[in-house]
Amino acid sequence: MNRASRIAIAIALSSLSVTSRAAETTSPKRPSVEQLQKLIVSTSPQTRVDTADKERITARRIDIVDENGVIRMTLSGQTPPPIIDGIQYKRAFNVAGMVLYDHKGSERGGFGTADVQGGMAVLALDHPAMDAIGWRVSPDGNVRFSINQAPPLIREPRLDNRLIPGVQTPTRIEMAVAADGTPAIALNDQQDRARLRLTVTPEGYGAIEFLDAQGSVIHTLAPEAHRE
Repeated sequence: MNRASRIAIAIALSSLSVTSRAAETTSPKRPSVEQLQKLIVSTSPQTRVDTADKERITARRIDIVDENGVIRMTLSGQTPPPIIDGIQYKRAFNVAGMVLYDHKGSERGGFGTADVQGGMAVLALDHPAMDAIGWRVSPDGNVRFSINQAPPLIREPRLDNRLIPGVQTPTRIEMAVAADGTPAIALNDQQDRARLRLTVTPEGYGAIEFLDAQGSVIHTLAPEAHRE
């Protein structure tokens, strides 16, 4: 092998090394096969059944329990009243649907239809003693999605030191489509007052609205409106 050939091979190997290092720095981090193998429960999990046990099941309520016998999910035409830290409270209105519970049996969310006038579709996931996020489809066509700030966890000695449910907390983000079709995304302050809102005006302009503590719009940014 002459000197020119050796130089060419060295340059090629050097280029491969640089390419390999570049690939290492640009490829996303991922778990190793060894790590994944430690997590594998089965490489052939059950994904189907040959035949159904029943063609139809009729029941007022079905409870799903964990290995300790704790109810973790309830499907019912009249969901049970909410359980918060071991105490069951009255529900404001009946909801037919599914309720989810944590490992202690406290309600942590659910979805269904609410028996209010006209009917309402609802879905919620909860903080330990208060709604965290919620979807609501109202009878008039209003659709709303809310994200609430986590309230402080307060325990009451007169209730055997259990958590107090319903501690007031602000909704910090709210997205809605009004019954008339107007969309809006609002950011709220600590007092649950909308202070910034993204919307589309009746004329079809995208707008950012700034509101004062009384809920009045004090300034609007709608660049497209000023171009006409």
